[in-house]
Amino acid sequence: MWSIIVHGGAKTIEPSEREANSAGCLAAIEAGARILRGGGSSIDAVEAAVKVLEDDPTFNAGHGSALNAEGEIEMCASVMEGAKLNVGAVTVLRGVRNPVSVARTMLFDEPILLAGSGARQYAADKGLELCSPQDLKSPEQKRSSPSRDTVGCVALDEKGNLAVAVSTGGLDGAAPGRVGDSPQPGCGYYADNAIGAVCFSGDGEQIARAMLAARVMHGFDAVDPGRTIEAALNALARVGGEAGAIALAPDGTAGWAHNSSHFAVAMASSILPNPKVFLSKEEEEELAHA
Repeated sequence: MWSIIVHGGAKTIEPSEREANSAGCLAAIEAGARILRGGGSSIDAVEAAVKVLEDDPTFNAGHGSALNAEGEIEMCASVMEGAKLNVGAVTVLRGVRNPVSVARTMLFDEPILLAGSGARQYAADKGLELCSPQDLKSPEQKRSSPSRDTVGCVALDEKGNLAVAVSTGGLDGAAPGRVGDSPQPGCGYYADNAIGAVCFSGDGEQIARAMLAARVMHGFDAVDPGRTIEAALNALARVGGEAGAIALAPDGTAGWAHNSSHFAVAMASSILPNPKVFLSKEEEEELAHA
């Protein structure tokens, strides 16, 4: 059994953006599923899927990331695996083509989080692709509302190993050096083979304050992971904010939920070989009742 689910962010998707969001999520799910079909690892699958989203300016990660208050791009990314609970994460990262690959390369090193120039130097030392910060900017960044569409992926491979990857360009107009939930385990993501794996997107400060990933892990319902996410989202009532999340149980059962207007999600598995994509939970429910 293998299973994979990706998301393109908790946000409002305008009618003119629907096709791009659907196509981007389908391309990402196929990149990850291709690895899993061939017997590859969940770690490689989540990295491959998120790289596709980082390279697509439709999404707020990598190329097309949000601009902070100084007009600069500072990115965050994380990868975690569920066998030994290894974590690799970077934050306030500038001038790297694919932040998720930096996080994945760090996964089995001692540090779990590197920031700023230290993270970029690590990428350079490991031979990862650097670029000018200007190369990551695109016209699609001009949005009428603040960006909060972190992207992510959760996967289970044939060996029963779970992995999660998260990447974000942060918030439009954020203070330089701002860090949200995405690089913090227990806030924006977590993976444990014995429990399940989850990753969030949305208002980072509120997700971190409520430690939403930890709430999911502590109350994980392997039969219906989506129900566990819904319960965690209820905790946002205390602090406010919008969010969405995807999750996988140890047997590959997928779940997702959101309180944002839209949440672009695609999923596939060894028993669902043709990937499905939805732009909101309502779309999935309408299909189920059709």
